[in-house]
Amino acid sequence: MRERERERAKQGKTDRTMATRKIIIDTDPGQDDSVAILIALGSPHELEVVAIVSVAGNVPLWRTTENALKVTDLAGRPDVPVYAGCARPMRRQPITAEHVHGTTGINGVDLAPASRPAQDQHGVDFLIDTLRASEPGEITLCVLGPITNVAMAMVKAPDITGRIAEIVWMAGAYFEVGNITPTAEFNVYVDPEAADVVVKSGVKLTMVPLDVTHRALATHERLDRFRALGNRAGQAVADMLNFSERFDLGKYGWIGAPLHDPCVIAYLLQPEIFVGRHINVEIELAGTYTTGMTVADWWGVSKRPANVTYLRDVDADAFFSLLVERVGRLP
Repeated sequence: MRERERERAKQGKTDRTMATRKIIIDTDPGQDDSVAILIALGSPHELEVVAIVSVAGNVPLWRTTENALKVTDLAGRPDVPVYAGCARPMRRQPITAEHVHGTTGINGVDLAPASRPAQDQHGVDFLIDTLRASEPGEITLCVLGPITNVAMAMVKAPDITGRIAEIVWMAGAYFEVGNITPTAEFNVYVDPEAADVVVKSGVKLTMVPLDVTHRALATHERLDRFRALGNRAGQAVADMLNFSERFDLGKYGWIGAPLHDPCVIAYLLQPEIFVGRHINVEIELAGTYTTGMTVADWWGVSKRPANVTYLRDVDADAFFSLLVERVGRLP
């Protein structure tokens, strides 16, 4: 990691001392989303998971909502409320990824039926009400899927933008380009209009792109470490990732599949293992071949003002050690 690229640590880095950080996880589980939820729930001293809000993405909304409920049960945390959010993008037709995640979104593991239903309130309204009721800078939003819910909340209630401490979002690509099209990463491509709203909102935004997640490969040796934990959560993580890795292993031919969404939670827990820059990022909305592209001005050639802390690299060994340790704390 180049020393001069440790600019992330200098760009408005929040005080992450011993205080527990309140987070809301916005997600479309997804095997890797599920792992991210588990490590967040395995880190109660650092992170207070206020709630989980589901969104359509990897699979339809009813599936992502059900999966969020099941994963919180797996973690022994049925007290964490789950809210169903948006069932489709802001302006486009839904796009899903069963070809990667299977029909349930968490193929590879057979989790018990959820112990309770989702909350009655719509997820967007929950975000608005919770942010309005909190102190400014109290809540961090961890977004693991398309960012539809957050954008809709901003459009419906513009006053909430000044109350968000930070948004950390697994999205985008520059050096790795795209994974759902040659130029676009899935979470942005599904709802580029929502992404455009958020990157232009002025909220402190950290983007965790494919450029980082493609360096965090779930090799067989690393998956074996989860199995060796001997707990229910560790076995479930290994089984889920063993299924979802098949697509990426065939696609890339690497020694392991990239592990995307847990990078968001790991960044909150150990920001020092990541490297990035504060740069300008814009969203392509109308390109013939480039819709959903994150136009990341890594080299500063546009002179547009920086609006995103854009991560570029991660210490993969430290990342997986953190994941194994936190999953090991669960039932």
